[in-house]
Amino acid sequence: MRQSNVYVVVYAAILTVVCGVLLAATAIGLKPKQQENIELERKKNILTAVGLASEGTDIAGVYNSQVNAYVVDAKGNKVEGMVVTDVDVAMEYKKPAAERLLPVYEIKSATNPEEIVNYVLPLYGYGLWDNIWGYVALEKDLNTIKGVTFDHRGETAGLGARIATEEIQERYVGKKIYSTEGELVSVTIMKGENGGGERSLEAYKGKDHQIDGMSGATITGKGVNEMLSDYLKMYDSFFKSNQSSISSL
Repeated sequence: MRQSNVYVVVYAAILTVVCGVLLAATAIGLKPKQQENIELERKKNILTAVGLASEGTDIAGVYNSQVNAYVVDAKGNKVEGMVVTDVDVAMEYKKPAAERLLPVYEIKSATNPEEIVNYVLPLYGYGLWDNIWGYVALEKDLNTIKGVTFDHRGETAGLGARIATEEIQERYVGKKIYSTEGELVSVTIMKGENGGGERSLEAYKGKDHQIDGMSGATITGKGVNEMLSDYLKMYDSFFKSNQSSISSL
């Protein structure tokens, strides 16, 4: 009887080891594909922010032909020898702002590869329950918002989770991040809501730095405001430098 128990224990131990090896091998084998999917999703979000991603779009093809990516520091200087895929925005978020590495995605014209038509920048912050993130796309004046994409890990469905919807994101289109005096003021999602849809757009028409809010999602909205403002400020030196270059053309 005791010998039988020993056999059972040995069998269980061998089975555990074999299953562990198989699971580890499977995980290792799937890792390249998982990483490929993560990269494709990143490229899709970047192109979505500027309206270049729709159903059937060759994401990798458009990205490779129209996007020039590089990394800058808090002073707006390019970081030589560093590529955007080396930068984990979530990990950089944990560093002091002055020490973060900041990816920049230049979007080139489809007909003229020498012309930059948009800039896309990553964002990262905290909402009501967990981290939120996304991208903001700017026109070539580095002042007017072309589009945004937001996503989240655990915001409340039907409330804060609405930041991931087109309805909320389209409210940012055409807004300005600089005041007429040249101060970076960002764009603020206000408290409360004026009905959604066209009513929300109309309520803040002509207000360059404000958009309509989200009912029942004040804290998530505050998180989005802080995320957008904080990251735009980190890119301020880069903006000022490139705005000077653009205005001199």
